[in-house]
Formats: sequence, C-alpha cells, structure tokens
Amino acid sequence: MFTLINYLDNPFSISVVIPTFNRLIYLERAIKSVLNQTVDVNEIIIVDDGSNDGTSEFINSNYPDLKYIFQPNRGVSAARNMGIAAAKSNWIAFLDSDDEWVNNKLKEQVTQLELNPEINFCHSNEIWIRNGSEIKQKNTHKKFGGLIFDKCLDKCRISPSTVICRKSLLINLKGFDEDFLICEDYDLWLRVTSQNPVLYIDKPLIIKYAGHKDQLSKNSEGIEGYHIKSLEKLIKQDFTLEQRSAIRNMLMKKLKIYANGAKKRGKVKTYNKFIKRIDELSYQA
Repeated sequence: MFTLINYLDNPFSISVVIPTFNRLIYLERAIKSVLNQTVDVNEIIIVDDGSNDGTSEFINSNYPDLKYIFQPNRGVSAARNMGIAAAKSNWIAFLDSDDEWVNNKLKEQVTQLELNPEINFCHSNEIWIRNGSEIKQKNTHKKFGGLIFDKCLDKCRISPSTVICRKSLLINLKGFDEDFLICEDYDLWLRVTSQNPVLYIDKPLIIKYAGHKDQLSKNSEGIEGYHIKSLEKLIKQDFTLEQRSAIRNMLMKKLKIYANGAKKRGKVKTYNKFIKRIDELSYQA
C-alpha cells in the first residue's frame, strides 16, 4: 500500500510525475521502481494522455492511492505539464512509463542536493537496454554537470527519467513546450542550463528501454528537425551575447546538414530555403 508522507514533516518533498499513453504493459514496472525507492516520495502522479488500453481500470484497481489524472491525448509535453501543475511538492522527479529507476536513485540525488542547496536541478547517468540487451553508450552521449549550456546544444544529453528538479524552476520556465511532439526535453533543458548550473551524478540510476515500436524518438519528422525548431525559437529569446552566438552557430550547422540532405534528394526548393536561412544567420553574426 502506498502511503503519503506528511508534507509538514518533510521539507524535501518529492512528487513523481509519470506520463503515459497506451503503455500499460510497461507502466507497473515504472510504478514499482518508485515504490521500491530507499527514499519515500510524497506522491506519485500518473498523467494518462488519452490511453484506451485499460490503464485507468488498472490504476484504480491496483494503485488507488496514486494520483491519477486523465486528459485527452495532447502529447507528452502537455502530460508532464499537467503533472507539474498538480504536484504539491517542492521537487519534481520525472519518470517515463517505459523506463524504471534503480532503487537508490532518489537517495543518491537527495543526498547530493542537500549538500548543494544552491542547485535546483539534478540528473544522472543511465543504463540503456534495447531489445533485451544492454547498449554501450558512445562518447558523443557523454553527460556533464555544472554550467553545461554549450554542451547541450548538439543533442539532448539529459534523460527526463533521470531528472529531479525544483518545481519553482519549472514553473518559472513555463514547463515543456507543448508544440513539440518530440525533443521537448532538449528544448526545456536548454532553457534550464542557460541560467542554472546542474548537478550530475555519474552513476547509472535509471534503466532506459528502447526498441519498442511506440518510442517517441521514432517520430517521422525527425529529431534534428525539432532541434532546429527549438534553436529557431530560442535565438529570438533573451540570452547573453555569447549564448546567442552559440545558438546561431549550432543552428547553422544543423541547417547545413539538412540543406545537404535536401540537395542529395533533389529537393531544390527545400535546399534553397535552408541556404537562404543560413545566409541570414551569417549576415547577423
């Protein structure tokens, strides 16, 4: 039985937000990995993004003490934002419904955050499993702590399921961009790291599963396309001159890759559009 912790007795209160959409076959594994933590949490919030696979009945029958929220299908960003808004704790920990935590995940993070009270965001290393086998991470996926904005421009280096973040920071940044079907984490982490140092624990504290057919990263529009969308949005916002220069340089790099791809496929109009945008960015430098 899941029992809520008294908020008044726990200044480091944690709400766990688990978005899900038709992932009943994985969801209980995720929930159990939270219940098996060596640190108690204040609440577990399941945000069901329009599932029709029996998720509602399963939660109500087996985990009635969890906070269950159903919303029409609006995407993972909207689901996480709903969970953030509903959370009563001062810290939010995210867990994707197809991932799981190792049982000392929160203990490791809470211990380090209590030693570094000025830090509002913490992430960790992870174990990757694809089709039942562990995948070795490449050096290009290396993760970092500290002021890491520049290191986060090329790709998403922070997995949502590793993150514990102060709720006030997420509220101030207006959460995940709900226009993003994928790469919503890349977009938010850039906004986080542009203003905040982050704590990194170089231990694999989650198990991230891949290979199943409903993975969001398999979206047909492509990850790099959403990276460009995010960078185009961010370059118009209030960043330091150094940060704006870094955003512009990375945007030009990614646009050149897209332009070359369009040229190879004979898509002249698309190629010309990207070249024109590259020229504009070069002129602004």
